Amino acid sequence: MNDIKPGHRTWAEPYKIKSVELLRMTTREEREAAMREAGYNTFLTRSRDVYIDLLTDSGTSAMSDRQWAGLMLGDEAYSGSENFYHLEDVVREYYGYKYLVPTHQGRGAENLMSQLLIKDGDYIPGNMYFTTTRLHQELAGGNFVDVIIDEAHDPDSEHPFKGNVDIGKLDALVQKVGADRVPYISLEGNVNMAGGQPFSMANLHELHAYCREYDILIMLDATRTMENAWFIREREEGYGEKSVREILREICDLTDGCTMSAKKDALVNIGGFFTCNDEEIFKKAQNLVVVYEGLHTYGGLAGRDMEAMAQGIREAATEEHQAARIGQVHYLGENLLRAGVPIVKPIGSHAVFINAREFLPHIDQDDYPAQSLAAELFIESGIRTMERGNVSAGRNPETGKNRRPALELVRLTIPRRVYTQAHMDVVTQAVVDVYARRDRIRGLKMVYEPEYLRFFQARFEPIT
Repeated sequence: MNDIKPGHRTWAEPYKIKSVELLRMTTREEREAAMREAGYNTFLTRSRDVYIDLLTDSGTSAMSDRQWAGLMLGDEAYSGSENFYHLEDVVREYYGYKYLVPTHQGRGAENLMSQLLIKDGDYIPGNMYFTTTRLHQELAGGNFVDVIIDEAHDPDSEHPFKGNVDIGKLDALVQKVGADRVPYISLEGNVNMAGGQPFSMANLHELHAYCREYDILIMLDATRTMENAWFIREREEGYGEKSVREILREICDLTDGCTMSAKKDALVNIGGFFTCNDEEIFKKAQNLVVVYEGLHTYGGLAGRDMEAMAQGIREAATEEHQAARIGQVHYLGENLLRAGVPIVKPIGSHAVFINAREFLPHIDQDDYPAQSLAAELFIESGIRTMERGNVSAGRNPETGKNRRPALELVRLTIPRRVYTQAHMDVVTQAVVDVYARRDRIRGLKMVYEPEYLRFFQARFEPIT
């Protein structure tokens, strides 16, 4: 607990608990057996065996009473659902884009965008890759190129906006391949693989000017852009008096469209959308979504899902929500820093990222130290986390070798409005206990590797 001083006002959750979900406590022996059965992959463990679930913040948030009430307003019409038109109005109001195509979740939107905008041999610059985004780009014939600033690859850098695009890197790519081979830049808010790191508004204005000069679209991954807006408000000169909602709208006004996994910012358990300002792209997306998702007015969602999403957007775009949500993440991160645990700095928005390379320096990266640490944390305490390192990065398609990214991380991802500070204290203690015996942790060997997105389904065994 932080020291209490006169005049100090700490944050607290801007809600009270109305319903609870009971958790099952397990023994160490049960957790060891569960991890062996799961092939030392936390994605393959059963939720019934998990005590505190920090695997992801995607679709794991707690919905409000108003969102649950909205479920009863679901218009489950196959065509022209009233909930679609309500969601369309809310997206236009908060994000500003002209055209909306709902999808079942974010990767559905990524699929639409990649198929519509990428030609074989194109190059797609981005401020660090995300797993599903890059795969959709590659399946469409594109080549992802990392143009994030160098500080993003350094876990110890304290740069406040490690999600910024390096305009020099972007220009070098454009000059090399030609602007006609660069259909858009993929811009992610609060870059996940970098540790939940934001971009600055100044950087976005510079990027916007550059892309207009070369007729390159800026397509936003808006999944956590409200949280990015919060960091701009807190860290960037001239934005301290602006609301999260105002900053969000300025971000979107400087971009040409977005993909959205509504399972994060928008506080729902399923859903996403694709937006744009170009009518021709929109009409093509409308046509394509029918093939993969459903009619353009539901896109793989029930009416009740769209209603909950519309309400979730309203609730999330507030200073009160963001202060509590990001405050809880920082509470955990600061506790770990005080205990000497190596984590990515500065602390991001949706997760605390343990630097597994420094935590387990005796394990070679091709023996998957982050995967080993995630498995060990589960065995120690029943806390489920996620690897974000060599396994997630996958293999170079040309050489077949592991990509060995600079960042080898374990992600402790905090669901929104789900856990208390007491849970964060339990997590801190578990990590510290594992850190105290880190020298005894062994690496893993991969014994099953799927063709795509291997981190979801790969299986491992301990190296003896």
